[in-house]
Amino acid sequence: MTAEENQVKKYQAPALEKGLDILEILSSHSMGLTQVEIARELNRSVGEIFRMLVVLCERGYLSLDTVTDKYALTTKMFEISHRYPKIKRLTSLAAPVMNELAHKTDQSIHLTIFSDNSILVIGQVDAPGYHGLSVRLGAVLDVWKASSGRVILANSPQSLLDAYIAFNPPGDPTQIDAVTDELGKIKARGYEQCKSYVIKGVVNVSVPLFDYSGNAIACMTIPYIEMLDGQNQMPLRDCRKALLEAARYLSEQMGGNLAN
Repeated sequence: MTAEENQVKKYQAPALEKGLDILEILSSHSMGLTQVEIARELNRSVGEIFRMLVVLCERGYLSLDTVTDKYALTTKMFEISHRYPKIKRLTSLAAPVMNELAHKTDQSIHLTIFSDNSILVIGQVDAPGYHGLSVRLGAVLDVWKASSGRVILANSPQSLLDAYIAFNPPGDPTQIDAVTDELGKIKARGYEQCKSYVIKGVVNVSVPLFDYSGNAIACMTIPYIEMLDGQNQMPLRDCRKALLEAARYLSEQMGGNLAN
């Protein structure tokens, strides 16, 4: 064994490596894995990873679904990542863009990501006027009841989309076919514009932000409100155009691949 190999061997930390392996494996399985499945993925015995899973759950990095016996990452990983790389960079870049867009359109805007099988609001800017619809920062939204959820899924890898639909179907087989077809149209169109699934009188316009692989890393949404006195600064179609331009700019700043 060479001196270099001895140095590497000297600083190995098997327990830490197992814990990190578990986190990395689960980061690729949004629906979670059972203890047996994790052991199989890591080519380890169930006994080897049991204590690691217990500790990771106790520290809040994993959650255990007692119905399916599946372990999944919690939003704690998001909270940690938010202090650094992509999410911190994304919110830092998005804040001035969203503020400018809110003043330009006289509408509120929020920024979301896919986290723990839900949609998580990581950025929010209120409309500058007296009236507007705000979504609380940190709010967790149902994927199927949020335009941003549909937009992110429409622009996600096919494997993630198939897995999500399999474990979180939007309805019966007929409804699944309809939603799958609509997601294809959203991807081709480049945005979703539709009446809010939860609030009457609101039209959501949602557009994706892309990462280097051409998949959606986040979604920016304007919950468009039309004032009865006609004081809206900008009509809906122009708001959508401005939102698409802002999303393209942010994607480029994040090194996103827009050729998809």
